[in-house]
Amino acid sequence: MTITDQGFVMKSERNTPDLCEELLLDNQACFALHSTSLMMTKVYKPLLQALNLTYPQYLAMMVLWEKDGLTVGEISTRLLTDPGSLTPLLKRLEGEGLLSRTRSREDERVVIVELTEQGRALRDKAQTIPQCILGASGFTLERLQKLQAELQALRGHLQESLI
Repeated sequence: MTITDQGFVMKSERNTPDLCEELLLDNQACFALHSTSLMMTKVYKPLLQALNLTYPQYLAMMVLWEKDGLTVGEISTRLLTDPGSLTPLLKRLEGEGLLSRTRSREDERVVIVELTEQGRALRDKAQTIPQCILGASGFTLERLQKLQAELQALRGHLQESLI
């Protein structure tokens, strides 16, 4: 900006404020993580459409493929999400015949989630997805595993900072 003899402020052709390196979008780890997450989800989308799953549904199914018969609370803890937001997703998966939800006999407030035969069979169809993601990443398996370990460490530090 320049000030004229009459005291008017004239905007420069390029209306750019003074740059603050710390606030440049491309200098933010959060944006690198966010934009990478968006791209990762886009790569997953056609792979999961073939299974008739959304990405959040796929994550829930992976938790159950790892260990069946978990409570909604246990699944939500594993996914770092709120149980209330998980319930509609689980209801949709139940409607698709992939899992069943039953109340615990010991405590009616607790809902136990179990895979159906159809839900277990879907795991076989999903087994090629990790290899597809590895190919899309352009990384070697070792490099991708190292990145994953670093991201898990970062997540752990961020989680500790909230306590």
